[in-house]
Amino acid sequence: MVRAFAARFATAFLALGLLFAATAAQAQAVRVTVNGTPITDQMINERAQLLRIEGRGATNAARSSEATNELIEDTIKLAEAGRLGINVSSSQIDDAVSSIARNMNVSVTNLTQILTQNGVNPQTLRNRLEAAVAWQAVVQTAISPRIQLSELDLDLRAAEQVRETSSFDYILKEVLFVIAPGSGASASRRTAEANQYRSRFTGCDTAVDLVLQFNDAAVRDLGRRHATQLPEAIANELARLNVGQISSPRVVETGVSMLAICEKAEARDLAFIKDELREEQGTEALQAEAQAYLTRLREQAAIVRR
Repeated sequence: MVRAFAARFATAFLALGLLFAATAAQAQAVRVTVNGTPITDQMINERAQLLRIEGRGATNAARSSEATNELIEDTIKLAEAGRLGINVSSSQIDDAVSSIARNMNVSVTNLTQILTQNGVNPQTLRNRLEAAVAWQAVVQTAISPRIQLSELDLDLRAAEQVRETSSFDYILKEVLFVIAPGSGASASRRTAEANQYRSRFTGCDTAVDLVLQFNDAAVRDLGRRHATQLPEAIANELARLNVGQISSPRVVETGVSMLAICEKAEARDLAFIKDELREEQGTEALQAEAQAYLTRLREQAAIVRR
């Protein structure tokens, strides 16, 4: 009798195991293959959940479609990285996760909790980041060296952006009325004191002597600055001032700041503008070439949807 019960239990247990296996297989049903690499419905569902908490996709169907496309491209990116001998380490993914947490002003632990509480497997985010890091390396290795910018075009575009207020070169001093954390000093009170200083300011030579008459104030040499290296509002104000004058007070992170003009000369310096344009155009060209590269890889891939 015991043997009969054991046999029936074993049979039932085996049947239950087969049921679980069938259920698991159904949950892991392959929906797409990319060059033979499977993408399952579970992978799609988990990526769609990530898209949901990011506020992307108006409907479940839209998120599922977008998730599928993302996973196809991620598979292609990882395959190309592998072809080029690029490997992504766990520490690189950890760094990427930490960067996201910092941008959200939360800890990595809290980020993991946020994902879990919203029904997202944290590994789903790590998988996406692995593909992103790998693709960044592909872009730097295979695409970036091919990007070339015309220096003549940069010169012409920089010249177009030079304004009259951006045509000056300065020797500057900063006068700072400090607002120390926890000091209780208000920005309005320190601004009033800065305006008192400004009304008595007679030039850079006496800037330090004058600042000694005020509490928690200092003069700092900024050295040479071209107008293109300054915020536009400040450059516009300084353009209207003469040597020996000082700008109006501005509240900054550390207190209330004013800039004193010690020297001023006309100088059409295009270098700073060119550097900004080079970075901007280079980024645009790199993004366009990277997208074209990915499009070619996708066209060449064997993508089978089921």
